[in-house]
Amino acid sequence: MPRVALNASLETGGQGRELSRECRSQPSGAYRRSATRGRRASGEAINCSRNLNLGENGAVSLLFAPASYLHRLSSAMPDAQPPAFPSDSTTPSAASTAGQTYADALRADPRVAQAKELLRQALAEHAAGLTAVRPADETLRVPYERLLAEAAAVRGGPLLWPYLSAGVGNGPYVQLADGSVKLDFIGGIGVYGCGHSSPELLDAAVDAALEDVAMQGNLQQHPPSIRIAEQLVKLASAGGAPLSYCMLSTSGAMANENALKLAFHKAAPADRVIAFDNAFAGRSLALAAITDRPKYRQGLPLALHVDYLPAWNFQRPEESQRLALDEVRRLLARHPGRYAAFWAELIAGEGGYYPTDPRFFQTLCEPIRAAGIPIIFDEIQTFSRTSQPFAFQHYQLHQYADIVTVGKITQVCATLYRETFKPTAPILSQTFTGASSSIAIGLETLKLLHQKECFGSEGWNVRRHRYFAAGLERLATKYPNLIRGPFGEGMMIAFTPGDGSYEQAKALMDILFAEGLLGFLCGSDPTRVRFLPPPAITTEQHIDAALELLDRSLAKFATSLTADA
Repeated sequence: MPRVALNASLETGGQGRELSRECRSQPSGAYRRSATRGRRASGEAINCSRNLNLGENGAVSLLFAPASYLHRLSSAMPDAQPPAFPSDSTTPSAASTAGQTYADALRADPRVAQAKELLRQALAEHAAGLTAVRPADETLRVPYERLLAEAAAVRGGPLLWPYLSAGVGNGPYVQLADGSVKLDFIGGIGVYGCGHSSPELLDAAVDAALEDVAMQGNLQQHPPSIRIAEQLVKLASAGGAPLSYCMLSTSGAMANENALKLAFHKAAPADRVIAFDNAFAGRSLALAAITDRPKYRQGLPLALHVDYLPAWNFQRPEESQRLALDEVRRLLARHPGRYAAFWAELIAGEGGYYPTDPRFFQTLCEPIRAAGIPIIFDEIQTFSRTSQPFAFQHYQLHQYADIVTVGKITQVCATLYRETFKPTAPILSQTFTGASSSIAIGLETLKLLHQKECFGSEGWNVRRHRYFAAGLERLATKYPNLIRGPFGEGMMIAFTPGDGSYEQAKALMDILFAEGLLGFLCGSDPTRVRFLPPPAITTEQHIDAALELLDRSLAKFATSLTADA
């Protein structure tokens, strides 16, 4: 049986490690390591024993070892013969034949599968303890405060809240760099659809790391870029929407910019946009003009002419329908032929996550379509969170979808559009269309959303919303003046706290953070608290944990209001 013994001494900053490695071929492919750690300065030795597979010819392959380590290893064994690596005829890289690339051979290399399995095992071990919220580690508090101060200094202002991740989580739970564990029900505002440290997404990220470049773009594309574009088109057109093309991009803002370009290009020389009150489209110069927040465009030049429609009012549905329709007719009569786009977030984040009667949108889209105005559905935040992959499908608006944007949960963002909007000039081009990892993780996320049966009239999204909303109703009964609905749509959960003022909503959000539940604000007049639980992994047990934390937070919120009175 082939056997080699390796001994080396490594010096780092005046401290050394004495290492011994024993490698023996194992028919079973078992891997074992034991270690005793210490410092040579204290006279303690570090001994490692490791059993690894050897090749049939007894060769040892040292994977992932840094060059400095290999140099010192060889120096420590002047009489040792270097391991005899397999010849080119047996290496995986030489296995590339007709119909197979070297990259195919690399991906199929069993060592890659073994490395991924080891990473999954390590991740599972280290994340296993992250199953409940916990306070910060006092020994990490001072370093954490220092990090927060450094962040404020380098970015020109403090973080919105004191969130700096440690880098590991477990489903909806995430550990921060101060050692605390939070139940993350906001996920970077809907970005982490599969939670934290997903083993499936780890696999996808490793696959992406094998790519020859980190970023894909205008002049460098790879097959996964095609696959995700095809899947998004297939999902979007499943109900009959004639969306034929997909342009990938690095951000939701860029996807929305591309949507505007397509609409203006098609409708030229039209130069105006219709949007809803409380719209949020992004923070670029053009999108800030659509976003209905004056502070977001303070000091910026006016890039677009935007006219706003009153949004749906759940308390006065018939009146809000009439007012919005009257305003559409008035605008079309006042600016005939001048509108290049109707911009609609079907469940508006800045609007407060209010569910809307589908007839509201259908009634408005009819005269807009009759006037030949392109209709854009901004689904950067809504994608994957309703009864269907797209909210326009949830509201039965397939026939009105001219241009649709997606992002956040898909990691790589995209603009989908009809054949009639295919540009006749080179207006869509980007150096970067997405990171290789974003594309790979986006593909895996789409797969997991399907596997978890998130969609359908009784799909997991609808059922979990019903479960969550029932828990919020119970809390509203327990705290009648502190929490009220409506409670959002699908996996976009929201409620109005206290008197609906920004001050009270922010105060409750801060209490929730301290208790270990992450949510965020949305809407104005009233300001609401929102949750975006990860659709692919959230369970009823996770929702129960969130409701318990919210219950405790509301009790403290009530005490604080009494003290301030």
